[in-house]
Amino acid sequence: MNEARVPNKLIEEKSPYLLQHAHNPVNWYPWGDEAFEKALKEDKPIFLSIGYSTCHWCHVMEKLSFEDEEVGQLLNEHFISIKVDREERPDIDHIYMEICQALTGSGGWPLTIIMSPDKKPFFAGTYYPKHSRGQHPGLIELLTTVETRWKVSKSELLNSAEEITRVIKEHVEDSDHSEFEEHIIEKAYNILEMSFDKTFGGFGSSPKFPTPHNLLYLLRYSVYKNNKKALDMVEKTLMQMYKGGIFDHIGYGFSRYSVDKKWLVPHFEKMLYDNAFLAITYTEAYLATNNEIYKEVAEKILEYISRDMTSPDGAFYTAEDADSEGVEGKFYVWDKQEIYNILDKDEADYICQYYGVTETGNFENKNILNLIHQEHIELDTPKLQTIRKKLYDVREKRIHPHKDDKVLTSWNSMMIAAFAIAGKALNNDQYIEKAEKACNFIINNLLTEEHRLLARFRDSEAKYYGYLDDYAYFEWGLIELFLATSKEEYINRAVEMNIKMMDLFEDADNGGFFYSGKDSEPLIMKNKEIYDGAIPSGNSVLTMNLIRLSEITDDIGLERLAVEQFHYFASRINDSPTAHTYMLSAYMMYKNALTKIVFVTDKDKEMKDIKHLMHHNYRPFTTAITLFKDTIRDNKLFSHYANYEDPLALYVCQNYTCDDPIYNKNEIVKKLNEM
Repeated sequence: MNEARVPNKLIEEKSPYLLQHAHNPVNWYPWGDEAFEKALKEDKPIFLSIGYSTCHWCHVMEKLSFEDEEVGQLLNEHFISIKVDREERPDIDHIYMEICQALTGSGGWPLTIIMSPDKKPFFAGTYYPKHSRGQHPGLIELLTTVETRWKVSKSELLNSAEEITRVIKEHVEDSDHSEFEEHIIEKAYNILEMSFDKTFGGFGSSPKFPTPHNLLYLLRYSVYKNNKKALDMVEKTLMQMYKGGIFDHIGYGFSRYSVDKKWLVPHFEKMLYDNAFLAITYTEAYLATNNEIYKEVAEKILEYISRDMTSPDGAFYTAEDADSEGVEGKFYVWDKQEIYNILDKDEADYICQYYGVTETGNFENKNILNLIHQEHIELDTPKLQTIRKKLYDVREKRIHPHKDDKVLTSWNSMMIAAFAIAGKALNNDQYIEKAEKACNFIINNLLTEEHRLLARFRDSEAKYYGYLDDYAYFEWGLIELFLATSKEEYINRAVEMNIKMMDLFEDADNGGFFYSGKDSEPLIMKNKEIYDGAIPSGNSVLTMNLIRLSEITDDIGLERLAVEQFHYFASRINDSPTAHTYMLSAYMMYKNALTKIVFVTDKDKEMKDIKHLMHHNYRPFTTAITLFKDTIRDNKLFSHYANYEDPLALYVCQNYTCDDPIYNKNEIVKKLNEM
């Protein structure tokens, strides 16, 4: 980056990704009217580049292409260039990624789109070096070809853009209501079983992604169908991931994916959303198995988030880069001699054997610490913790990878849910306090007086109307906070958020929920995200929320709305069930006899003891609620649970009908142990 160069229009933006490109020789514009009006006035095509600040190949394309004066001159003379941060504007990214995948059969970032001034694309691709390499076209050649065609046969390009937009729009907006049949659950399991790697865990070969919502689906399936093999697949995968280099054994936290089937060599970038869902998955695996290793891993993930990814105000940062000093993974790898220079010989011998460190290394002559060679994994010993701390302290003095410190409402809400779930499952009040602090940050900084969520906060600026994911995930975080704290303010706000979400996003005429709100910027099409990709879709998460809110509040209308979701998306899910595993988890929740246990008391000690018992066992289809009697007397949702004189009461309810309450503590404990 040439800081001496006159900055372009990105210099006024808050996005770390846009600011990374503010000194390029390209005259970048942020997405907005100014750029499109200029393109129309000057009769130029739009060059749209979409990425994010911790994207390795985005860095490579910037260095090799966008930092190049020749590329900059070509773009500036013949195109209007726009940069978009996909994490700030996922609405834009989803639409043009859909187009890229339809046209090329694949997608990724950086995403490269060339389109007309009215935002309709006629070319899509991903990474481009400056010049062609073998079969891979170069950016100079691509831009030169488009420039010529725009001059010679512009009408053909515009007609192509119209046709591409029409076809993709029909596909995106297509709806085919059908019956959601239970065999889809079995179909998804069979596909996962066939692709399961029996040696190293995970699914398929390489690259391997953790995809924790697939594991959460299998955990639920193991209970729903009493299928031990499903649980075994989860355990094998979780253990092998922890053994591999995809887990940072010194500083903790998981990288985004592994480039090999062993989970050894990661793409070193760490994302908030992966670590949120993996913390939940390891916590649930601990509840399902009582294996303390899973608890320890969950705690390590949350230690990493607390230490490195939490702002002073309690909000969570977005991601950490794979690169430092321009080299991927440099911050994380070790030379064997370096370890011997840091530790005494006994410690160095021990740690090199423990983490498989060799003279030649396992990654570009360096060592990614891992436990793949270890047949059995034990809990950390004091000796291991002491040595690891010494290595950590030295590593902290290295030049750190870039940290994207913006706060995203949706991703923060995932981590709120993760801390709340771990807090109640592991009986850790500090986790719950962290979840509450982050929740308060969103309420105080990203929620308008009209209850309109905003999507991003950075450098004192909240911006962009929230998307479906923001509402769905925040609602989920509120539900988990209510279940973890017994504070009715959280469930009351979740109900309010649900009403607002339905008003803004629901397609009341056809079904499903749009990604963007009714008050959001109009784009070339309105899409309904259902694919559970890197994270579960907003439609999947809100469907689960509807079922759980229905169970908590006894509002059967919410359950009916969830059923409509199943029918609306049934054909898409049936076509590719493993691409919709979180929606399938919601369906299992619905099909399993809805069970709710409600414990009510005014005795704080009794509350804590029994609450721990309620949450320690693995009951994925049971809603466990604890309430304080005095606080619910005036709450319209729960006042009927306070109609008794005894100091304690346990209600066991199924399908919106409760048995007679149990008042005796010993009988309450017995009943909970039997469930």
